Amino acid sequence: MTVSSNNIQGAVLSLAAFGIYATHDVVVKYLGSSYSAVQIIFFSGLLSFPLVTVMLLGDRRDENLVPRHPWWSLARAVSAVLTGVAGFFAFSRLPMAQAYAIFFAMPLLITLMAIPLLGERVGARRGLAVVVGLLGVLVVLRPGEAELGLGHLAALSAAVTGALTSVIVRKIGGNERSAVLMLYPMLANVLAMGAALPFVYVPMPVSHLGLMCIIALFSFIAGLLVIKAYRTAPAVIVAPMQYSQILWAAVFGTLFFDESIDLGTAIGSAIIIASGIYIVLREGTPSVSGNRPVLSTKSRPETGSTPRVSVMMQRMGIPERQD
Repeated sequence: MTVSSNNIQGAVLSLAAFGIYATHDVVVKYLGSSYSAVQIIFFSGLLSFPLVTVMLLGDRRDENLVPRHPWWSLARAVSAVLTGVAGFFAFSRLPMAQAYAIFFAMPLLITLMAIPLLGERVGARRGLAVVVGLLGVLVVLRPGEAELGLGHLAALSAAVTGALTSVIVRKIGGNERSAVLMLYPMLANVLAMGAALPFVYVPMPVSHLGLMCIIALFSFIAGLLVIKAYRTAPAVIVAPMQYSQILWAAVFGTLFFDESIDLGTAIGSAIIIASGIYIVLREGTPSVSGNRPVLSTKSRPETGSTPRVSVMMQRMGIPERQD
């Protein structure tokens, strides 16, 4: 198979994966009209454990669950919990396209956070791309013109904590056990959400519990497709495909929630996406970035209900493609 056909296959696989992720988010948004983010995350996380357990049972390596970097592992678990709650809440309050537009600021924030945490040196070009992208976020939010609510704050919070989670994984992932990276955020989510659940619990019919299963299953399947995409094509081909979710958001928002994309969201999204893609392409040049913090973030903003794609790849012994 030629390199060109590999790239096409990787792009198609990643497009399929992010289409499934977007469908996953439709279910989250639908359930969010009836249940709190706490309840949705608790059950989707709990139902993800059998899938992860099967993966762990197939690994015969001798590892324990004592973290080599306990404080960083704790910080990552906390940030994953906060990201999940904020992200799921944002989907319940905002139009899908607007929520995605704000989430897409995460690569910009990763680039900034990588400076103090990873020692990344960001040149003028990437620095300008970050500034332009953050201006795009302001275009989406339009402070002073549009009414801002808790949903906007939650989406921004999810972008910040999701970026922090990604940078921490890049910082400790090279020598931390993959089992620790995989299980601690999931355990933290189930324990934290389980503690809060009695205060917000609403009885669920069996059909809604089935939808919780779909959230867990779709996230896991999409993660496997992303892994296959990264095994097939270089990161600079696969990573930009995440922005296809804005198209799915437009379609699903119109079909299921009677939503439309306003001009500010459309322009701001275009600015943010262009900035993010530019940063990805710059990181793909070895002379520009040795850490590759954005390209190494193979998952969406982490919810902690399923393992990160990069951790799953590490667990499966799949090396990163650098070409």
